[in-house]
Amino acid sequence: MSEQPVVVAARRTPIGTAGHAYRSLTADRLAAPVIAAVAAEVSHLAVEDVVLGNCMGPGGNLARVSALAAGLGHEVPGVTVDRQCGSGLAAILLAGQAIRAGDLELVVAGGVESASTAPLRTMRGAAGPYPRAPFAPEGHPDPDMGPAAEALATARGVSRERQDAYAHRSHALALAADFGEEIVPVGGRSADERPRALRMATLARLPSAFVPGGTVTAGNSSPISDGAAAVALVPDRLREGLPGLRLVAGAVVGCDPSLPGWGPVPAVRRVLGRTGVTMEQVAAVEIVEAFAAQVLAVTDALEADLDRVCAQGGALALGHPWGATGAVVVTRLFSRLVRAGAPQGTLGLAAAAVGGGLGVAALFEVV
Repeated sequence: MSEQPVVVAARRTPIGTAGHAYRSLTADRLAAPVIAAVAAEVSHLAVEDVVLGNCMGPGGNLARVSALAAGLGHEVPGVTVDRQCGSGLAAILLAGQAIRAGDLELVVAGGVESASTAPLRTMRGAAGPYPRAPFAPEGHPDPDMGPAAEALATARGVSRERQDAYAHRSHALALAADFGEEIVPVGGRSADERPRALRMATLARLPSAFVPGGTVTAGNSSPISDGAAAVALVPDRLREGLPGLRLVAGAVVGCDPSLPGWGPVPAVRRVLGRTGVTMEQVAAVEIVEAFAAQVLAVTDALEADLDRVCAQGGALALGHPWGATGAVVVTRLFSRLVRAGAPQGTLGLAAAAVGGGLGVAALFEVV
């Protein structure tokens, strides 16, 4: 009989804009405090593994380094996951699979990114560093995420006005929210750096950022960011009355690499199809807001009620630390549902789009 994985603790750092709040903090120094914080909330059990998503770090199994830095002990191994912007959510799915199989009983999972301290990378013999690793091999589409968001907006008919309005909404909701219970202070900060009061007129004046005459701008795109988030997963039989989010189902799928922002659509459809759940039954949706164009294209296709989507703001306002951002959305779900006292059985959905054409999604239920 399979075990039922449950998220019983979820915390994150404040999110900083790259080169600013956390410009000198390496990824392990961002991850260690949140790992320690969630482990302390489940102190009746010993952490058996740490699964950490990361995209641009120094290598060397960052999860293991962070676990040691968090004081978990030499016996806790650690494994680092790279599914690019879906890494943090994919790490949580992998931890859930280990618990469901009965192999582990307490796993800390999440993600971290320090874009500020990420090393520059060069090919041997090259004159200088390369801008990023390829998302697809030669002969396949491999757009940068900005132009890809522009292409998705064009393909799905998402206007500039809707994108700007959504970005304005994200900042306004984040400014009105209280994230105190989910945040672990790091580096002298206890609040996110980026959210600000925006005016629609200001957003409307910004030029296109990636394609001449396009609709995607700096104002309706997320920034490059630093931050970490982690959750604790246990089998339902061991949560000892702690409220939490049961991981009902998850999916990682591929899609056309020329339109990577579309990935959450097939991922969510797979999760809903496997569980027999409809979007109308989902009370809270947290999707990584990499670009307003991408969020709107996905939510339009899924016929999602926008009032339920990122109801306290998302990555457009908070920031988008690549390897962590998929775990940030699960932490946000935990706050919106568990910390807010939602009734048992309430459903929440987390999703992320991934460079190279991937989508990651997970369905959770309040227990």
